[in-house]
Amino acid sequence: MHLLVTGGAGYIGSHAVRLFLERGHEVTVFDNLVYGRQWAVPHAAPLVVGDLSHAEAVEALFRRRPIDAVVHFAAYTYVGESVADPAKYYRNNFVNAIGLLDACVRHDVRKFVFSSTAAVYGEPNRIPIDETCTTQPINPYGRSKLAVEWALDDYALAYGMSFAALRYFNASGAHPSGDIGENHDPETHLIPLVLETALGLRPQIEMFGVDYPTPDGSCIRDYIHVDDLAEAHLAAVEKLGANERWKLNLGTGRGYSVREVVDACRRVSGKSICVKESPRRAGDPPSLVAAADLAGRVLDWSPKYTSLYEIVQTAWRWHSGKGIKVRGKKD
Repeated sequence: MHLLVTGGAGYIGSHAVRLFLERGHEVTVFDNLVYGRQWAVPHAAPLVVGDLSHAEAVEALFRRRPIDAVVHFAAYTYVGESVADPAKYYRNNFVNAIGLLDACVRHDVRKFVFSSTAAVYGEPNRIPIDETCTTQPINPYGRSKLAVEWALDDYALAYGMSFAALRYFNASGAHPSGDIGENHDPETHLIPLVLETALGLRPQIEMFGVDYPTPDGSCIRDYIHVDDLAEAHLAAVEKLGANERWKLNLGTGRGYSVREVVDACRRVSGKSICVKESPRRAGDPPSLVAAADLAGRVLDWSPKYTSLYEIVQTAWRWHSGKGIKVRGKKD
């Protein structure tokens, strides 16, 4: 198949593009490189630099050659920024997605895989979180993603589109080769922040909340390896049939606390890591863990990385190697 991957130069998108190529698919990447990295895109995948807000650029993209499916990663993902500037998030995450869907309809592309998020659930009423849990996002980022899911429901009904909305939990790790990995600016994810502290790039890691009703008092999250996310996207592309509509959680079903993450990073890196204990942050639930059984059945998929230690090992290989060299660089 020929796959159009938006946001294919980003963290998760670049891992997915590499996997799609390895499994014999042709890929065109469309990315504005605001957060994406040109060096992360394999040479075998043509990179078209452009923005989804430019209708003419999107139209030209679809006219280049026939597209069999769209895999849509392109989005802004900073929760705090979404609260401070919701218009930016609704324009980029929702309005641009609608423009992309309209192009799919015009050009008869009926298969759409959407990068969604566990943030659509907000503060869930039960753990583990399955797809029947109420979707009540508590920030504009989560609401902008849920709005796209609603639009997908309507487009599927009206225009015969098939879609998979993949709601992932805490994306983590890096490609085993160490060639690509997380390179956010600013960085907000826990594992890279802890590893940057191990490398001496930060003086300490701040642990927000040590009095939660969890075994060690710190928050618990479900960490899913980026390559496992890529495998799920590939399965969705290959298995999605006519008139099918899937909303699926992607996680391991196993949660790890902040203290456990810090301990794993110490063991993998062999470095001492200074921790500063701070008060809770507003909006941080004690525990967020996925029930991903439905994705297992629908996609015939299961995570290969089930150990936090293994996930951190891949992240450390990246951060202590090429990650240091490219830190802060665009290309």
